[in-house]
Amino acid sequence: MVDMDRLHQFVGQMLGDLGGAASVALVHIGDQLGLYKTLHEKGPMTVAELASAAGVHQRYLREWLSHQAASHYLAYDPATQKFSLPPEQAMVFAVEDSPVYLVGAFETMAAVLGNQEKVKPAFKTGAGVAWGDQTTCMFCAVARFFRPGYQNHLVGSWLPALDGVVAKLEKGAKVADVGCGHGWSTVFMAKAFPNSEFVGYDFHPGSIADATKHAGEHGATNVRFEVGSAKDYAASDLDLVTFFDCLHDMGDPAGAAAHVHKSLKPNGSWMIVEPIAGDRLEDNLNPVGRLYYAASTMICVPTSLAQEVGAALGAQAGEAKLREVITAGGFSSVRRATETPFNMVLEARP
Repeated sequence: MVDMDRLHQFVGQMLGDLGGAASVALVHIGDQLGLYKTLHEKGPMTVAELASAAGVHQRYLREWLSHQAASHYLAYDPATQKFSLPPEQAMVFAVEDSPVYLVGAFETMAAVLGNQEKVKPAFKTGAGVAWGDQTTCMFCAVARFFRPGYQNHLVGSWLPALDGVVAKLEKGAKVADVGCGHGWSTVFMAKAFPNSEFVGYDFHPGSIADATKHAGEHGATNVRFEVGSAKDYAASDLDLVTFFDCLHDMGDPAGAAAHVHKSLKPNGSWMIVEPIAGDRLEDNLNPVGRLYYAASTMICVPTSLAQEVGAALGAQAGEAKLREVITAGGFSSVRRATETPFNMVLEARP
């Protein structure tokens, strides 16, 4: 027997979900055309005023603005017929240094949709989809998504939560950032600790090229980037190794842990930043878990299954499973140093 109240409630949820899904393309367009930033910089504007300022066609813009107002992404004043970007929404859509800047998340969702035709056949075969074979814009989207978290938390709270690491970095330490992607995490650390030496490794050559470019643009002279995997990177005698949102993507995470252990000094530290998750499915049935399970299905698990071993931990592996992998690599001490609503930061010591 169908409970009509529950049905109506669920249909209401579906309307919200469909509205959010439909917003992905429109947010991406608004970002690419500079519409959010123009409103943020110039204040309330009519359709005609914004069209002129942004160099876009009024008829398309009117529909876009109407959608944004209906979504409460923008505010609309009927008396003046002007649209505005409130300061809270600006933190999400226009201020790139904001800790809640989420345009990269929308861009990642667009990339996830583009991955459908690659991942769907893998459901039948169990094969992987290699990182380099995923949607072309996946690399830039993921880098843009994670950048605000690294910029706002890495130097200010994550590194200070580790035992004695900041003092080493200030004096001069050797650091490897493994799975560095486009290198934002590496560059932020290098800029903050000029006495230390940093090297970023990633197995994707295109990402290493972008990381090198970013370092040059930001004047980070104490950092270099090299192609290398988590099981064969060349650096040794390291004071600190960092893994940002990548251990769960690896085909052989225990093998990676063993190589980290080998590359560290006896008193070195390994910082592992992973998506926040409980150890049981029921702990993760929430809005954050919902997003991470979707990304895990479409990005993380396919990436891992395309590599050796194919452990496929997934983005919601949980701390217990991560500890199991880390200790399998030879580490004797693992603790949760700190966390955010989206990440857990683990510290492993030899």
